[in-house]
Amino acid sequence: MALSSMTGFARADGVAAAYAWAWELKSVNAKGIDLRLRMPPGWDAIEPTVRARANETLVRGTAYATLLVERRGVEPVVRVNDSVLAAVLATLKNLAGRVEAEPARLDGILAIKGVIEVVDAEEREDDRRSAETAVVAGFDRALAELLQMRRHEGEALARVLLARLTEIAALVAKAEAAPGRRAEAIKRRITEQVALLLDNTNRFDPDRLHQEAILIAAKADVREELDRLNAHVAQARKLIETGGAVGRRLDFLAQELNRESNTLCAKSNDVELTNTGLELKTVVEQFREQVQNLE
Repeated sequence: MALSSMTGFARADGVAAAYAWAWELKSVNAKGIDLRLRMPPGWDAIEPTVRARANETLVRGTAYATLLVERRGVEPVVRVNDSVLAAVLATLKNLAGRVEAEPARLDGILAIKGVIEVVDAEEREDDRRSAETAVVAGFDRALAELLQMRRHEGEALARVLLARLTEIAALVAKAEAAPGRRAEAIKRRITEQVALLLDNTNRFDPDRLHQEAILIAAKADVREELDRLNAHVAQARKLIETGGAVGRRLDFLAQELNRESNTLCAKSNDVELTNTGLELKTVVEQFREQVQNLE
């Protein structure tokens, strides 16, 4: 199964009965799944179906779905609001004997707000159900196109992530081979530090110095961190090759890679090893940033 990005865009449109409709879908990064629907008034009946389809398909990301609907080829119907007209005529009759003015004209009466209503012809139930079915099917097509785009983006991300893991593995190997990690180099540095202290004073207990030297040598050993780095790289590669919704697990591994890199830098007492650790932190951060885009 391929990886999927959380970003994508898709559009689907069509005509059903007297309705022309269009869906626009786009998705962006998010920790969970969130579908935000925008539909014209009167189309709430299809929302549960559309939301269920999206939740069955999408695992992570914020998805914005906008439905545009236009009713075409429908003759307008002109209606007279009898109650408003009666109230207007009654008011005119009442004012006729109180105000000197020309008699009201028909066009003036009809121009009064609310007297005339222009509406679309009433829709047939069959036409509306047919349109709703077509709109839901259109959403399915747009959702499939969105998923295809997300998978395409995921394939590109997989290549980038594998390249970053190769860089991380190379830097771990470089740290393995750092001259400062060799036992003789660590022993030499400890010997120099102890000699410097003994030159300044003779109040140190030799047995205590021996114990402290052992502790310093143990703290300077980064074998455990290097082993864990290699293990995390192997696990990340396996997840990428397996595919699917592995974004959260890769994000966890990215955090672990960063933690081991920090420990490596903290324990290093060699300039070359420290520089390698800093390079490692940079590449791990690049890996983590790309993982944030995965489903």
